[in-house]
Amino acid sequence: MKILVINAGSSSLKYQLIDMENEHLLAKGICEQIGDDNATFTHKVDDDESKNIKKMPYAMPDHSAAIQLVLDTLVDGEHGVIKSMDEIGAVGHRVLHGGEKFSASVLVTEQVKETIKECFKFGPLHNPANLKGIEACEGIMDVPQVAVFDTGFHQTMPDYAYMYALPYEFYEKDGIRRYGFHGTSHRFVSGRCIELLGGKAEGTKIVTCHLGNGSSISAVKDGKCFDTTMGLTPLEGILMGTRCGSIDPAIVTTIMEEHNLSPKEMDTLMNKKSGMLGLTGTSDNRTIEQRAKEGDERAKLVESMLCHQLTKYIGGFAAAMGGVDAVVFTGGIGENNPQYRTRVGKLLEFLGTKVDEEKNNCRGKEVEFSVEGSKVRLFVIPTNEELVIARDTLAIVNAL
Repeated sequence: MKILVINAGSSSLKYQLIDMENEHLLAKGICEQIGDDNATFTHKVDDDESKNIKKMPYAMPDHSAAIQLVLDTLVDGEHGVIKSMDEIGAVGHRVLHGGEKFSASVLVTEQVKETIKECFKFGPLHNPANLKGIEACEGIMDVPQVAVFDTGFHQTMPDYAYMYALPYEFYEKDGIRRYGFHGTSHRFVSGRCIELLGGKAEGTKIVTCHLGNGSSISAVKDGKCFDTTMGLTPLEGILMGTRCGSIDPAIVTTIMEEHNLSPKEMDTLMNKKSGMLGLTGTSDNRTIEQRAKEGDERAKLVESMLCHQLTKYIGGFAAAMGGVDAVVFTGGIGENNPQYRTRVGKLLEFLGTKVDEEKNNCRGKEVEFSVEGSKVRLFVIPTNEELVIARDTLAIVNAL
């Protein structure tokens, strides 16, 4: 069966087509600036560059038009990889927030869509767009649709890990609690790490670090999420590309009062104008890495802040789990920035980490970069969230 994986944003739509017989990626791409006159489309075929389309302008007034363009391209004689849409057996959708209702992926029904709508308040930038992607596919394709939630993997957290010390009524009535995100990534890399540790989940204690424009860290005990850094929304935790991460809550009201900001303006400040961008003027970690090498003090500050926060959270999770067997780095930064991994690995030597710098001098590939015999093993494991979505989709469709 071939599975189409969709990740719909407010003005974008990423896709992958995967042949699940051998889990081979057939094609992938992205539609950007949907609804804009300057909408663009990038399409890449895995093993035939001659079929690629790069940043071509197309008319995409809405997500339905974007989906139609994707489908037309996949079956196109010049750029396509399948003969007809009938080869696509199902569609798997990334959905940011499932609240407490969904601890696993589900077949999309009207009730599921209503629950996704109920979670708009928790994911106002993502959930409405995710639902648009689902409804656009439903309008064009007569195949099962499956929702895979970023929050699902974290639903195994104990209450003492996910509760906030606010009046209990806010949890009961409004669902205010820690949910966690990047769940498909943490699930994929922790599962792969368990394989590398011997294949038995029971008894394992792993910390997974998903580091990219959005970043989160998770404690995974016995193969299940025990705690995580992101909270009610993806804003909590370590500093990120444009997000501030965890701050003193009083800072929010202080800045709002001093600068006469509305709640929406303050939310934009914390989510889109802070983090690496707010401190250095750029959210591109590659630029920050280069500037730091050239002596830029703000860039060096960001690198030191990130390494400090990573060490603090990893050490804290190790303490909470009663030990740690392995630390995994993944995501765009985690997979491609060796110096962060070296610095953090050395800061964690008190736990029993020992960095093999020669093995660590790599980007974008799976590697164990701890010295043989280290008490705590260190890994780079490239994530594959789309494959997790496709696997869940296949399992649900096969069970129908």
